Amino acid sequence: MTTEKRSGGSMSEHRRARLRLEISREAARLFWEQGVAGTSGDQIAQAVGLSTRTIWRHFRSKESCAEPIVMQGVVTLLTVLRSWPRHRSLEEHLDAELSRLRTEAPPVDLADEMLAMKMIRLADTEPALRTAWLMACDQTQQEMCAIIAGRLRRPADDLEVRLHAAASAAVIRVMDEHIGAAILSGADLTEFEDVTALSRRYARVIRTATGGAVGDPVD
Repeated sequence: MTTEKRSGGSMSEHRRARLRLEISREAARLFWEQGVAGTSGDQIAQAVGLSTRTIWRHFRSKESCAEPIVMQGVVTLLTVLRSWPRHRSLEEHLDAELSRLRTEAPPVDLADEMLAMKMIRLADTEPALRTAWLMACDQTQQEMCAIIAGRLRRPADDLEVRLHAAASAAVIRVMDEHIGAAILSGADLTEFEDVTALSRRYARVIRTATGGAVGDPVD
Protein backbone atom coordinates (compact mmCIF):
# COMPACT_ATOMS: atom_id res chain seq x y z
CA MET A 1 0.00 0.00 0.00
CA THR A 2 1.16 3.49 -0.79
CA THR A 3 0.86 6.37 1.64
CA GLU A 4 0.53 9.87 0.29
CA LYS A 5 3.58 12.01 1.03
CA ARG A 6 2.77 15.50 2.18
CA SER A 7 5.52 18.03 1.83
CA GLY A 8 6.02 21.57 0.71
CA GLY A 9 8.30 20.56 -2.14
CA SER A 10 7.09 19.49 -5.55
CA MET A 11 7.11 15.84 -6.52
CA SER A 12 10.00 14.78 -8.75
CA GLU A 13 9.12 13.60 -12.24
CA HIS A 14 10.54 10.15 -11.48
CA ARG A 15 8.47 9.76 -8.32
CA ARG A 16 5.39 11.08 -10.11
CA ALA A 17 5.83 8.47 -12.87
CA ARG A 18 6.26 5.69 -10.29
CA LEU A 19 3.12 6.79 -8.43
CA ARG A 20 1.10 6.98 -11.66
CA LEU A 21 2.22 3.46 -12.55
CA GLU A 22 1.29 2.14 -9.11
CA ILE A 23 -2.17 3.71 -9.39
CA SER A 24 -2.47 2.29 -12.89
CA ARG A 25 -1.68 -1.23 -11.69
CA GLU A 26 -4.48 -1.19 -9.14
CA ALA A 27 -6.93 0.40 -11.58
CA ALA A 28 -6.12 -2.24 -14.21
CA ARG A 29 -6.66 -5.08 -11.72
CA LEU A 30 -10.04 -3.65 -10.77
CA PHE A 31 -11.05 -3.04 -14.38
CA TRP A 32 -10.22 -6.63 -15.28
CA GLU A 33 -11.98 -8.11 -12.23
CA GLN A 34 -15.15 -6.04 -12.18
CA GLY A 35 -15.27 -4.03 -15.41
CA VAL A 36 -14.73 -0.34 -16.02
CA ALA A 37 -18.33 0.63 -15.31
CA GLY A 38 -18.23 -1.32 -12.04
CA THR A 39 -15.10 0.44 -10.82
CA SER A 40 -15.13 3.86 -9.18
CA GLY A 41 -12.41 6.38 -8.51
CA ASP A 42 -12.96 5.83 -4.80
CA GLN A 43 -12.25 2.11 -5.22
CA ILE A 44 -9.05 2.80 -7.12
CA ALA A 45 -7.94 5.22 -4.42
CA GLN A 46 -8.72 2.73 -1.65
CA ALA A 47 -6.83 -0.06 -3.46
CA VAL A 48 -3.66 2.01 -3.76
CA GLY A 49 -3.95 3.66 -0.35
CA LEU A 50 -4.41 7.24 -1.51
CA SER A 51 -7.13 9.83 -1.31
CA THR A 52 -9.54 10.07 -4.23
CA ARG A 53 -8.47 13.68 -4.61
CA THR A 54 -4.89 12.51 -5.25
CA ILE A 55 -6.09 10.13 -7.97
CA TRP A 56 -7.73 13.03 -9.82
CA ARG A 57 -4.58 15.10 -9.37
CA HIS A 58 -2.70 12.54 -11.48
CA PHE A 59 -5.43 11.38 -13.88
CA ARG A 60 -8.19 13.20 -15.73
CA SER A 61 -10.65 10.26 -15.44
CA LYS A 62 -10.84 6.74 -14.04
CA GLU A 63 -10.39 5.28 -17.52
CA SER A 64 -7.19 7.27 -18.08
CA CYS A 65 -5.73 5.48 -15.04
CA ALA A 66 -5.09 2.56 -17.40
CA GLU A 67 -2.71 4.54 -19.63
CA PRO A 68 0.62 3.95 -17.78
CA ILE A 69 0.11 0.19 -17.48
CA VAL A 70 -1.05 -0.08 -21.09
CA MET A 71 2.15 1.67 -22.15
CA GLN A 72 4.11 -1.09 -20.41
CA GLY A 73 2.93 -3.40 -23.18
CA VAL A 74 5.25 -1.73 -25.70
CA VAL A 75 8.15 -0.67 -23.46
CA THR A 76 10.24 -3.84 -23.92
CA LEU A 77 10.15 -3.80 -27.71
CA LEU A 78 10.83 -0.05 -27.88
CA THR A 79 13.76 -0.45 -25.47
CA VAL A 80 15.20 -3.11 -27.76
CA LEU A 81 14.66 -1.04 -30.90
CA ARG A 82 16.33 2.05 -29.41
CA SER A 83 19.58 0.08 -29.11
CA TRP A 84 19.47 -1.26 -32.68
CA PRO A 85 23.02 -0.86 -34.10
CA ARG A 86 23.37 0.24 -37.69
CA HIS A 87 25.44 -2.78 -38.76
CA ARG A 88 22.79 -5.32 -37.71
CA SER A 89 19.66 -6.44 -39.50
CA LEU A 90 16.42 -6.18 -37.56
CA GLU A 91 16.17 -9.98 -37.35
CA GLU A 92 19.66 -10.30 -35.89
CA HIS A 93 19.12 -7.53 -33.37
CA LEU A 94 15.70 -8.70 -32.16
CA ASP A 95 16.91 -12.29 -31.86
CA ALA A 96 20.01 -11.31 -29.87
CA GLU A 97 18.27 -8.83 -27.56
CA LEU A 98 15.12 -10.84 -26.88
CA SER A 99 17.25 -13.90 -26.15
CA ARG A 100 19.39 -11.84 -23.76
CA LEU A 101 16.31 -10.55 -21.94
CA ARG A 102 15.32 -14.14 -21.18
CA THR A 103 18.33 -14.44 -18.89
CA GLU A 104 18.50 -10.86 -17.59
CA ALA A 105 16.03 -8.54 -15.92
CA PRO A 106 13.63 -7.25 -18.59
CA PRO A 107 12.66 -3.55 -18.76
CA VAL A 108 9.12 -4.45 -17.65
CA ASP A 109 8.04 -6.94 -14.99
CA LEU A 110 6.07 -9.93 -16.27
CA ALA A 111 3.15 -8.97 -14.00
CA ASP A 112 2.96 -5.54 -15.64
CA GLU A 113 3.21 -7.12 -19.11
CA MET A 114 0.25 -9.36 -18.25
CA LEU A 115 -1.79 -6.46 -16.92
CA ALA A 116 -1.04 -4.52 -20.10
CA MET A 117 -2.22 -7.47 -22.20
CA LYS A 118 -5.42 -7.64 -20.19
CA MET A 119 -6.14 -3.94 -20.71
CA ILE A 120 -5.38 -4.21 -24.43
CA ARG A 121 -7.76 -7.18 -24.61
CA LEU A 122 -10.41 -5.37 -22.59
CA ALA A 123 -10.07 -2.41 -24.95
CA ASP A 124 -11.90 -4.48 -27.59
CA THR A 125 -15.13 -3.89 -25.68
CA GLU A 126 -14.30 -0.78 -23.65
CA PRO A 127 -13.98 2.34 -25.86
CA ALA A 128 -12.41 4.39 -23.07
CA LEU A 129 -9.65 1.81 -22.65
CA ARG A 130 -9.25 1.68 -26.42
CA THR A 131 -8.29 5.34 -26.18
CA ALA A 132 -5.53 4.46 -23.69
CA TRP A 133 -4.19 1.77 -26.03
CA LEU A 134 -4.25 4.05 -29.06
CA MET A 135 -2.37 6.69 -27.07
CA ALA A 136 0.32 4.09 -26.34
CA CYS A 137 0.40 3.27 -30.05
CA ASP A 138 0.83 6.95 -30.86
CA GLN A 139 3.79 7.07 -28.48
CA THR A 140 5.19 4.02 -30.26
CA GLN A 141 4.88 5.81 -33.59
CA GLN A 142 6.76 8.83 -32.25
CA GLU A 143 9.53 6.58 -30.96
CA MET A 144 9.71 4.78 -34.30
CA CYS A 145 10.05 8.13 -36.06
CA ALA A 146 13.20 8.86 -34.06
CA ILE A 147 14.61 5.35 -34.57
CA ILE A 148 13.95 5.26 -38.31
CA ALA A 149 15.14 8.83 -38.85
CA GLY A 150 18.43 7.91 -37.21
CA ARG A 151 18.90 4.85 -39.40
CA LEU A 152 17.99 6.63 -42.63
CA ARG A 153 19.87 9.80 -41.64
CA ARG A 154 16.81 11.91 -42.34
CA PRO A 155 14.81 14.35 -40.17
CA ALA A 156 12.15 12.84 -37.93
CA ASP A 157 9.51 15.04 -39.57
CA ASP A 158 10.42 13.82 -43.07
CA LEU A 159 7.29 12.46 -44.78
CA GLU A 160 8.86 9.13 -45.72
CA VAL A 161 10.17 8.65 -42.20
CA ARG A 162 6.74 9.39 -40.74
CA LEU A 163 5.06 6.96 -43.13
CA HIS A 164 7.54 4.20 -42.28
CA ALA A 165 7.07 4.92 -38.57
CA ALA A 166 3.28 4.76 -38.91
CA ALA A 167 3.53 1.43 -40.75
CA SER A 168 5.96 -0.01 -38.17
CA ALA A 169 3.79 1.15 -35.26
CA ALA A 170 0.75 -0.48 -36.86
CA VAL A 171 2.67 -3.76 -37.11
CA ILE A 172 3.63 -3.58 -33.43
CA ARG A 173 0.02 -2.79 -32.45
CA VAL A 174 -1.47 -5.71 -34.40
CA MET A 175 1.22 -8.15 -33.25
CA ASP A 176 0.82 -7.14 -29.60
CA GLU A 177 -2.95 -7.53 -29.84
CA HIS A 178 -2.55 -10.93 -31.49
CA ILE A 179 -0.03 -12.22 -28.96
CA GLY A 180 -1.95 -10.84 -25.99
CA ALA A 181 -5.21 -12.40 -27.14
CA ALA A 182 -3.50 -15.77 -27.62
CA ILE A 183 -1.90 -15.71 -24.18
CA LEU A 184 -5.09 -14.69 -22.37
CA SER A 185 -7.20 -17.27 -24.20
CA GLY A 186 -4.88 -20.11 -23.24
CA ALA A 187 -3.94 -20.87 -26.85
CA ASP A 188 -0.87 -22.87 -27.87
CA LEU A 189 2.04 -20.48 -27.33
CA THR A 190 4.67 -22.53 -29.15
CA GLU A 191 4.94 -19.98 -31.97
CA PHE A 192 5.73 -17.21 -29.48
CA GLU A 193 8.24 -19.15 -27.38
CA ASP A 194 10.69 -19.56 -30.28
CA VAL A 195 12.56 -16.25 -29.98
CA THR A 196 14.31 -16.60 -33.35
CA ALA A 197 11.06 -17.34 -35.18
CA LEU A 198 9.26 -14.50 -33.39
CA SER A 199 12.09 -12.07 -34.19
CA ARG A 200 11.97 -13.03 -37.84
CA ARG A 201 8.22 -12.62 -37.90
CA TYR A 202 8.35 -9.09 -36.45
CA ALA A 203 11.18 -8.14 -38.79
CA ARG A 204 9.48 -9.61 -41.84
CA VAL A 205 6.21 -7.78 -41.34
CA ILE A 206 7.95 -4.48 -40.51
CA ARG A 207 10.11 -4.84 -43.62
CA THR A 208 7.02 -5.63 -45.71
CA ALA A 209 4.98 -2.78 -44.23
CA THR A 210 7.76 -0.27 -44.96
CA GLY A 211 8.41 -1.52 -48.48
CA GLY A 212 11.85 -2.83 -47.47
CA ALA A 213 13.06 0.56 -46.19
CA VAL A 214 13.37 -0.63 -42.58
CA GLY A 215 15.08 -3.85 -41.57
CA ASP A 216 18.45 -4.14 -43.31
CA PRO A 217 21.84 -3.12 -41.95
CA VAL A 218 22.90 0.42 -42.93
CA ASP A 219 26.29 2.07 -43.33
